[in-house]
Amino acid sequence: MCSCRSSDEKQSRVDRLPYYNEATFTPLWLADTDTRLDTLHQIFPFQLYNQDGDTITEKTFTGKVYVADFFFTTCPGICPKMTANMGLLQQEFLDNDELLLLSHSVTPRYDSVDILKQYAESKGVISDKWHLVTGEQQEIYTLGRKAYFVEEDLGIEKDIDEFLHTENFVLVDKNRHIRGIYNGLNRTSLKQLIADVKLLLQQR
Repeated sequence: MCSCRSSDEKQSRVDRLPYYNEATFTPLWLADTDTRLDTLHQIFPFQLYNQDGDTITEKTFTGKVYVADFFFTTCPGICPKMTANMGLLQQEFLDNDELLLLSHSVTPRYDSVDILKQYAESKGVISDKWHLVTGEQQEIYTLGRKAYFVEEDLGIEKDIDEFLHTENFVLVDKNRHIRGIYNGLNRTSLKQLIADVKLLLQQR
């Protein structure tokens, strides 16, 4: 399921983005003063390591909007296109330090810090802008399925140890609330994501 609609225009469809509280991605239209925000689903705490060996936690994104995805460096299929599109996001918001990117390796046993560093250098990743992270596989898979709900559109319940593979990009606001999910392979969807990021960055 995608929070975006087909659009060739780089503008958001609405003047506010919905919130997403669970894996069906049913939109919730909440005002800033709505008390339901106090108990709304948030990306839960985590500790991972990026391509520079730095510790990356939820606190890294305090006061930031960010886009998350899941990939692996040896992927011959969808990942190169997803990485290229994340690169377009990096370029679009290069001068805006309120937007960060977070790519989780789903093969962390292979994708060590050194491997991620080589991959980052080959893809033009800017370390302060885009974190490629590795860590404990169970933590990464739990984040993907229980925090970001990235495989919901597949319609199949998976065991925690089953391979996680998805083309989804997830938009997260400054309070770690999910505000959108997008097809990371689709250029129209990417345009909508860019528009929605711009809208979210305007809101305080």
